[in-house]
Amino acid sequence: MKLDQHVERLKDDLVESVREVVRIKSTQGDPKPGMPYGEGPGRALETALKIAERLGFKTKNVDGYVGYAEYGEGDELVGVLGHLDVVPEGDGWKYPPYDAEIHDGKIYGRGTTDDKGPIIAALYGLKAIKDAGLKLNRRVRILFGTNEETGSNEIEYYLKHEEAPTIGFTPDANYPIIYAEKGITIFNVVKDFKVKSGDIAIKYIRGGNRPNMVPDYCECGLVINDENKKKSMIDEVKRFRDVTGFDLKCEEKQDMLVIKSIGISAHGSLPHLGKNAIMQLLLFLNVIYTADDDVKEYIDFFAQNVGLETNGKTFGVYLKDDTGDLSFNVGTIDMNEEMGSMGLNIRYPVTFKYEDFMNPFNEKIKKHGIRVENMRHQPPLYFPPDHPLIETLSKVYEEMTGQKAELLAIGGGTYAKEMKNMVAFGPIFPGKPDLDHQANEYIEIDDLILNAKIYAHAIYELANKI
Repeated sequence: MKLDQHVERLKDDLVESVREVVRIKSTQGDPKPGMPYGEGPGRALETALKIAERLGFKTKNVDGYVGYAEYGEGDELVGVLGHLDVVPEGDGWKYPPYDAEIHDGKIYGRGTTDDKGPIIAALYGLKAIKDAGLKLNRRVRILFGTNEETGSNEIEYYLKHEEAPTIGFTPDANYPIIYAEKGITIFNVVKDFKVKSGDIAIKYIRGGNRPNMVPDYCECGLVINDENKKKSMIDEVKRFRDVTGFDLKCEEKQDMLVIKSIGISAHGSLPHLGKNAIMQLLLFLNVIYTADDDVKEYIDFFAQNVGLETNGKTFGVYLKDDTGDLSFNVGTIDMNEEMGSMGLNIRYPVTFKYEDFMNPFNEKIKKHGIRVENMRHQPPLYFPPDHPLIETLSKVYEEMTGQKAELLAIGGGTYAKEMKNMVAFGPIFPGKPDLDHQANEYIEIDDLILNAKIYAHAIYELANKI
């Protein structure tokens, strides 16, 4: 088909453009003039807009929050929304996470699938429409966000200053189509330590990068003045490791004994796919730290009520419907001798309300002097299967892949929640690994090109048929 041929002609340029943006480390940083989320996201935005300008599109940088490339005419607007910011790279990479190296037909790097590769593919899909000379009845904007991984606050800014899309999609999840997304909460659970005792002092516990990531590393510093007890502790780490299979290590550092817990990272929406380094360490500490104080109560509470569970059953907040189970992820911990704070990411099925799990959650923690701080909440998203947007994207997917468009419900939060009349559409094909937020993230070049073709057809249909 004509559009597909134009995408094929753009293949090499598309690959190099994806590599160009992946090479920028666009994790959130300190604000700078014109770069509200730091230099990394700001540079990635500038780079994406320069690519769009090279392709002949009208572009705009909305004060460093969002940028867009626009094409076509009409009163209404089709939006394709992707993000250029990324989560921290973490450890365990085979190839450097920001070198965008190509091996075995795959581009490796943080953001290749989440979300730099797909949104650049959508940009080139629009370029194929432009090159083919196809008329559009609606304008199209490829929107580049810069804060999706840490709050999506840039979309609120965009909607205050710019036009909202009439309809659209975000290439921020899986194919075929995400018709339902669980509600998402991210918050801290905090306790002040007033009562202290014991001959072992926990000076600190630190672990995790983001609440929406299963932590792959956590460590604590212990002060043990008795040399015999210190030696006994080193032996206890080895014994606990042998019994549980947890990857725990122990080393002496200055006046402390440092215990290190190694886990396996995964997306916070799928915590059962990872190994939680924080909870491994807390389960160990709950065995060896026997003092009757506030620190012990905090550790014991989470060891007993969470442990290695990822669905909230023991905590008493488990929910389930046709869109799946509630997911419960302990993503970060920052603890010292004065207080403890843990970052949680709980996602709940679409037929339930926020209060259905937060009321029992709050009831449980208040008995232990634990409080909730910094709550962020996104309600669930749902589109009926016969909605015109769902039907249009299903048609495109089936025609382009020859596979039935089975609708999906997910725990992951996508940009679709940030703008009305949007759903998540790709980029990960059925049967392919979901490497978002994981080490060795990559996108297959063949899949990148197929995404560009699918997005070209989807943009054309949404601009002309609905």
